Amino acid sequence: MPLTPLDIHNKEFTRSFKGYNEDQVNEFLDHVIKDFEQLIREKQSLEERVAQVEERLSHYQRIEDSLSKSLILAQDTAEEVKQNARKEAQLIVKEAEKNADRIINDSLTKSRKVTMEVDEVRNQAHVFRTRFRSLMQAQLEMLEAGTWDEITQPPKLIQDEQI
Repeated sequence: MPLTPLDIHNKEFTRSFKGYNEDQVNEFLDHVIKDFEQLIREKQSLEERVAQVEERLSHYQRIEDSLSKSLILAQDTAEEVKQNARKEAQLIVKEAEKNADRIINDSLTKSRKVTMEVDEVRNQAHVFRTRFRSLMQAQLEMLEAGTWDEITQPPKLIQDEQI
């Protein structure tokens, strides 16, 4: 068991023939008691400070652990966000490619349809032109034929023929 200032104060020495000077011993003991009490107070103060520092250290270690976990979580989340963004970008590109293919296919189909319609109109125009030419030639032949002269002549009266 450790020595206390009270133990020093209550310590009694036996007297001997050639012993120490009692006043000097008591004075020295008083001085030892004061120093010992001061050391005990300092020790208690230092122990309190150590406890406070250990508590603060523990607090900072908890904060460090929390920050470390938060940083790891943030890094993981950032990586996940990057991966999701890459996936979404790939999906957008694929969708855009599909839409582009569809638009190109639609355009090709419409172009073919328009080309077919233009060809049909050309064929119809050729047929019309051929028929119109035939009609015009038939009309010219009629004009050149003598039948127009007969039509444009006044009719002869039967009486003129009898006279």
